[in-house]
Amino acid sequence: MKTNLRRRLHVLGDPTRLAIFERLERGPLAVVQIAKGLPVTRPAVSQHLKVLKDAGLVTDQKAGNRRLYSLNAAAMGELRDYFQQFWGEALASFKQAVEETER
Repeated sequence: MKTNLRRRLHVLGDPTRLAIFERLERGPLAVVQIAKGLPVTRPAVSQHLKVLKDAGLVTDQKAGNRRLYSLNAAAMGELRDYFQQFWGEALASFKQAVEETER
């Protein structure tokens, strides 16, 4: 497994970072929008966003006097590809089990 991928998976192991990551699925958000309803402060959300950004999972861009955070499409593709390999293996194992049962 590539080092970047391993780091990204590790970063998402934190429940707060995962919640932040999931909130960005719907599109770009400012820190205040991300923090709404989370059990941590806005400065803590900013620190988690920095970790997510350093891992390449999110990007940010300036929009007026705030920053908008969004998911990094390239990183999302890498994560999808990683998990897709398990799905393919699972389907192959299921097919083999069914074929053996039918014999």
